[in-house]
Amino acid sequence: MDVSQTKNWQIKIQKFGGFLSSMVMPNIGAFIAWGIITALFIPTGWIPNEFLNRLVGPTLTYLLPILIGYTGGYNIHGKRGGVAGAIATMGVVIGADVTMLIGGMIMGPLAGWIIKKADKWLEGKCKPGFEMLIDNFSLGIIGGILMILGLWAIEPVFNVILTSLSLGVNWVLARGLIPLASIFVAPAQVLFLNNAINHGIMAPLGVQQVAEYGKSILFLVEGNSGPLVGVMLAYCIFGKGIAKKTAPAASVIVMFGGIAEVYFPYVLMKPILVLAPIFGSMTSLFIFQTFGGGTVAVPSPGSIFAFLMMTPKGSFIVNIAGYFGGLLVSFLIAGFLLKIDKSEPDDEVLAEETTAADLSVNNTLNEMGDITSNTVKRILVACDAGMGSSAMGASLLKSKIKKAMLDISVTNASLNNIPDDVDLIITHKDLLERAKSIVKNPNTQFIGISNFLEAKEYDKIIETLKK
Repeated sequence: MDVSQTKNWQIKIQKFGGFLSSMVMPNIGAFIAWGIITALFIPTGWIPNEFLNRLVGPTLTYLLPILIGYTGGYNIHGKRGGVAGAIATMGVVIGADVTMLIGGMIMGPLAGWIIKKADKWLEGKCKPGFEMLIDNFSLGIIGGILMILGLWAIEPVFNVILTSLSLGVNWVLARGLIPLASIFVAPAQVLFLNNAINHGIMAPLGVQQVAEYGKSILFLVEGNSGPLVGVMLAYCIFGKGIAKKTAPAASVIVMFGGIAEVYFPYVLMKPILVLAPIFGSMTSLFIFQTFGGGTVAVPSPGSIFAFLMMTPKGSFIVNIAGYFGGLLVSFLIAGFLLKIDKSEPDDEVLAEETTAADLSVNNTLNEMGDITSNTVKRILVACDAGMGSSAMGASLLKSKIKKAMLDISVTNASLNNIPDDVDLIITHKDLLERAKSIVKNPNTQFIGISNFLEAKEYDKIIETLKK
């Protein structure tokens, strides 16, 4: 497989992962609310309460899958797609023996797509004055059919699939093999597949485990930031040049802010360092599994604060031990690799990367013609989830634009939810091709940067806009 084919597969996997996470990420607040209520009020919680414990089951069974179904439909066809997605998801939820998060991920977008096609077919066929009637009845009829179909035919299939997956996970856990997942997860993180793994795979299975056991280790396969912090701390002590100077601030952002994307450039700079989070994560998962660790919901973002808030009663010691155990192992391995590294100083490497980034920006701008503040009125900073690194990058760029006194708005979003009226999209260079394949507006221009928090790259863009 050549480089271009590998890149195409990476983009396809990123797209699929982004598609899944775009249904879960907007609803993380609901998952956290459920996790807090679960941790507090279940019989083994911090303050058991029989009355409030009644919220736990229905929220898990109905609210979370339907929210995901609505969001999936909304992503396809706006509010009408969202309503259709919620109706269709209800069909697979009713009567299911397991939590139908995956059912919502499939039925929501499917219903949104069907109602979108139906609306397109009906367009121009309605007599004036009957539009609202036709819209409501078409949505009701299609939604009702999908609900019946979901309950009658699709729910039993999902039930078998989810039960089989749960049995497979339990088999892996029973044999102590879950730490081996780190071999695949840690490299996938730096390729921007972290949200696909965390919210598309681990979260649905983890929620099912919480319903059975009150906590799940699966939320911590990708959601544990300890090994990532270990790499950053190693850079603080054993790094060189610019990387060492910027590592302390990045460490704080990763550990307390939970923005994992800040850590990616430091590993991509020296790919061998991926060994550190692999073995660090293995250590954490081994401790979690051996001594019964886990959380009641996904710690998102992966901040240590979210990690502790989602820790149930009786698991604090093991969870903290796992977090810092993985951090220590990752720190020692990364520190050793940085110490024995005899390659050129980080300053020179980063200078080359910065020069390459500047050339990339210049070439992009030159290919698309002269860009001025008159033609660029709306800039969007996009990342995979649209909630972490892009938000920080947009904040940084917004501040610089304000100082430059340019009349340009700056927002952030996920790659899957980019509006059509954006003039300029800024994203990570590894996500650039994916962004171009998603955006349909031929007038939208793109710039790929190497680091969402690198001020110099934004300075170059501001300088070009001011010209």
